[in-house]
Amino acid sequence: MNRPLLSYLSYLFCAIVIAGCSSKEFDEYYARPDDLEDPIYQQLEAQGNFTNLTRLIEKANYKDILGKAGYWTMMAPNDEAFERFFQEQGISDVNEIDSVMANKIVRYALIYNAFRTERLSDYQSNVGWEEDNAFRRRTAYYDGFETKTVDGNEIVVASSNRNNAPGGDPYIPGDNNNKYLTYFVDEFMATNNLGAYDYNFFFPEETYTGFNVLAAETVAADIIAENGIIHEVDKVSLPLVNLDQKLEQSPNYSIFRSLLEDNLVNYVFDQDATTTYQNFTRNTDQVYVKVYDPALSFSPNNENFIKEADNDGQSDAYTLFVPQNDVLQDFIDEVLLKNYPSLDQLPKYVFEDFINAHMVQNAVWPSIAEAYSNALEEDIRIDINTEVEEAEILSNGFFYGTSKVQESNLFFSVYTSAYLDPEFTLATRLYNDGSGYREIISNINSRYTLFLPSDNVLRDLGYDYNINREEWVFTDPATGNVVAGTIARSRLLRVLYNGIVPTPNDELNDLSGSGIIRTGDFDLPGEYIKWENNTVYAAGNEVIGDRVNIIGFEDQRNGRTYYIDNLLQFSEEAQGMDIMRLAEEPGSEYANFYNYLRNSPLYDPAAGTITGVELGTSYTFVIPNNAAIEQAVRDGILPGDPATGTPEFNPPLSGQQDQVADFIRYHILATRTASDDGLLSGQIETLRRDGIGEKTYIGLVTSPGELSFVDSAGRIVNYIPSESNNLADRSLIHLVDNYLLYTE
Repeated sequence: MNRPLLSYLSYLFCAIVIAGCSSKEFDEYYARPDDLEDPIYQQLEAQGNFTNLTRLIEKANYKDILGKAGYWTMMAPNDEAFERFFQEQGISDVNEIDSVMANKIVRYALIYNAFRTERLSDYQSNVGWEEDNAFRRRTAYYDGFETKTVDGNEIVVASSNRNNAPGGDPYIPGDNNNKYLTYFVDEFMATNNLGAYDYNFFFPEETYTGFNVLAAETVAADIIAENGIIHEVDKVSLPLVNLDQKLEQSPNYSIFRSLLEDNLVNYVFDQDATTTYQNFTRNTDQVYVKVYDPALSFSPNNENFIKEADNDGQSDAYTLFVPQNDVLQDFIDEVLLKNYPSLDQLPKYVFEDFINAHMVQNAVWPSIAEAYSNALEEDIRIDINTEVEEAEILSNGFFYGTSKVQESNLFFSVYTSAYLDPEFTLATRLYNDGSGYREIISNINSRYTLFLPSDNVLRDLGYDYNINREEWVFTDPATGNVVAGTIARSRLLRVLYNGIVPTPNDELNDLSGSGIIRTGDFDLPGEYIKWENNTVYAAGNEVIGDRVNIIGFEDQRNGRTYYIDNLLQFSEEAQGMDIMRLAEEPGSEYANFYNYLRNSPLYDPAAGTITGVELGTSYTFVIPNNAAIEQAVRDGILPGDPATGTPEFNPPLSGQQDQVADFIRYHILATRTASDDGLLSGQIETLRRDGIGEKTYIGLVTSPGELSFVDSAGRIVNYIPSESNNLADRSLIHLVDNYLLYTE
């Protein structure tokens, strides 16, 4: 602040506060300095080329405000700007502009606080100035209350001045929802890797000069006034509409707007707004706030930004991509209504997701559009150069009218098969409830095969959702026992996870042969399932003796959805029972190992449980065949006759029993399920502990069609394909051609 102005302010302070300061010397010292610049109004008058603007300032009743106190920046259109404006408006001179229009022009040209050119690019954050991080400022103009026809009735409406976040308030009393003015200065543009292309994308007929105010060029900057700064511009700017108003005024986007208005907008009575309106107008009408659904990324009628900080609207804005009617109608017919009879039958979350797919909680600059993500955290899949038909800077954001619908994951993935079909609401509910399944199977960049059960299949097999209690329910079809809440949800989560299979090479597009494959996401592996002659089955299906039939399929962008008549059930029996059944088959190569197991202190024959092995945890059982067991006896690794290799399955000595137990533990790999698919390799922990209680490990070598294990002695043990990949609870059981030897 310069000294003459400081002296003048000191005078005012003293005159008000210190009653005794009235001497001639005081008056002379604290008189208004001669070299203090005039206020904004007087400066405009003195310049001589703002006669139209000063006339409008008077019509708008802003002469007293701008002629005295305050702290403003004025983007002042000169007389040449008004001559062009009169021609555009079809009027002869300033006298034909009424007070309403005068208010719009004057107040939208007024920015709160005074900013020289070098400060316009700086953001006034809560912690201080952030250099070159601002391109907008709040103006003195706001729309206020409007009368609108809603459902055939005329009501007084106020716009939301906050985003309707869950638990928040979409309308804060005292906030007038002032509109913002956008400008383009070199400092901001260069720092953010922007340039003339970004400006001309919105204003193709204008020239980027390094200091543009919307479509206007700055003729003279930094004209100092007592109560602010004046920047002379060569065009008149009327208040811009916001995103909500743009949709209301644009028939080319009426279908998009109807999806919003019919499904995601409410008009909510607000007492604070009503009181303000009635006090101001002396009318008795009630006021309703137009409130957008809280699931949306932002409210298109909110002129503020996120409002995490008071001035955050200086540094960012919203972006809305809006497809034109023809392409949106095609999308509705071909995608949204593929399985629904009409839009009013669609669940609300479909509309929320669709609109969010076209929302970005940032200003998306054309030259760097690929750097942004929409509200669903997807990349922008609309080509800015070829698929944007209309681009506008609006008061609260950027508007792009497009010839394409954003191809969101949710509408073009295997997830879509459940999401947009009323026969699969239970699966969709579980995919959506925070399980992470939705994010996995809707990932358009990864390929999956989805085995999808309908609501009828789930209910027939005991699964349902209690809407009143908001909890999952499972009724055991065999016993009639009922569990609810977390237990029921966990069961169904596991069942549905068995039906999510990563298939980067579309491995399951042909189920006519046979094979095995791991379910789940690559980062969160699930269990293994098998297929044979167009049926599929998991460990639990083997136990209960049924399989899952394919009753149809649908191909999506990221894979195939199979519709199934049964569930891929997980096993609820101990892995020891599976080993027992394998051993009891005629001529079984599992027999010798199992006989050692069932007589060992590790095993409970009644329950089939093995000490250290827990249900629901991943394991790999590496079972030496009969010949390998006999060789272990000959080598003195297991009790028996070393001369003949005949096993002693029930050794009398405790030391021998411990020997058997350690042998068994070393053949059980803990926390990992390994198959011959090449997905897992490296050192895998076993259940055995060494002499000082430390973990022991087995090396795993896999590739498609191969599976080998390397013991601590460096010996390689190979699986026997025809007898391996047997399913158990989150486990696989393999037969191998040798035994694993642990050495200290």
